[in-house]
Amino acid sequence: MSDSPKYQDQGTVYCAPPDPELRSPAVTLGPLACDSHAHICGPEAEHAYAADRIYTPPDALPADYLRLLKTLGAERCVLVQPSVYGADNTVMLAAITEITAAGVACRGVAVVDDTITEAALDDMHAAGVRGLRFNLVDIADPSQGAPLATIRAFSARIAARGWHTELLLHADDYPDFDTTFADFPTEIVVGHSGYLRLGRNAACAGFQGMLRLAEAGRCWIKLTAPYRISAGGLPYPEAGGFAGAVVDAAPGQVVWGSDWPHVKVSTMIPNDADLCDLFFDWVPDPAARRRILVDNPARLYDFQ
Repeated sequence: MSDSPKYQDQGTVYCAPPDPELRSPAVTLGPLACDSHAHICGPEAEHAYAADRIYTPPDALPADYLRLLKTLGAERCVLVQPSVYGADNTVMLAAITEITAAGVACRGVAVVDDTITEAALDDMHAAGVRGLRFNLVDIADPSQGAPLATIRAFSARIAARGWHTELLLHADDYPDFDTTFADFPTEIVVGHSGYLRLGRNAACAGFQGMLRLAEAGRCWIKLTAPYRISAGGLPYPEAGGFAGAVVDAAPGQVVWGSDWPHVKVSTMIPNDADLCDLFFDWVPDPAARRRILVDNPARLYDFQ
């Protein structure tokens, strides 16, 4: 395991790197398996980060990530635009090209602002983007996050392309989750099993509303970042409870992701092999595993 974030400078957390040890999990992810949530960052010397970011990541480059995917046994991946770049998707789009050229099928989830043109969205689609991400939590001032009306308007613009809307939010902030998001023009995707605040449990209204919307086929849930929703370290028991509830309720609407390189983590950063092993503990049934690792992401991210 790697250490947690080391120090601060001008209010920006400098994050520890991922565990450098590359080791295979007890069971590799398997043919066509997809890591549905990872970030590429850097090189910092070549690509400036947004001035209003709340953390500074280590360089986490495509070559490093490709080595990890090979070690874990994944053949597909999804890169999610990290908040440190704002709406500048240059690094992510270049990484999609590099990873695809290396023989790994790769998709992306972008962040845009209201200056984005339809032609630019078309170019992103051709490059492999299949969704837009809106961060309502991990920003310098959460009150300045995009209001839901704005997000709905963006969703209407991308619906015809078959894209989804990914929301980084705390599901417990939305006790009427299923009615609040039921009328979105696109399906929505929620990370970190709903990203419940510490101390919440699966009985909370927002989590249950998210499950109902997933059961209705309008919401996808990512089993990612158990260290963000658990008070202690491995095996992250709270996260395991949320994962079990999600898989039981809507197994056809669930995907898994590594959350590599594990930025802005306040506890010890786990080895990625341990995170894979944890997923297999959560989902012991081989058919359910294949659904979550292969079939579901193929539908959500338009893998051919």
